Amino acid sequence: MVLLIVGVLFLIDHFYTGSNADLLDWKPTRSAEVEAQNEIDDVQQMLEAQNEMRRRRGAAERSERELREEVEAEELERLRQRQRRGSGAL
Repeated sequence: MVLLIVGVLFLIDHFYTGSNADLLDWKPTRSAEVEAQNEIDDVQQMLEAQNEMRRRRGAAERSERELREEVEAEELERLRQRQRRGSGAL
């Protein structure tokens, strides 16, 4: 019985001409543009909150450029460490 159900599902998948999203009637809740704008807004809000805390402590504020450079440096270091571990295992 299970094999029959699986077989029928495979036949439907094989002969259905639409996309899988159409078959399931799936629609994304938000567009890619909205998601990208949300990410930009989130980064800006987090940076503003961090700068508010830094002002309270008397520390210098950070710009988005400084933050991006720091993240890039950390990512490069993470990649270097991963490569070192990968080449050491061989």
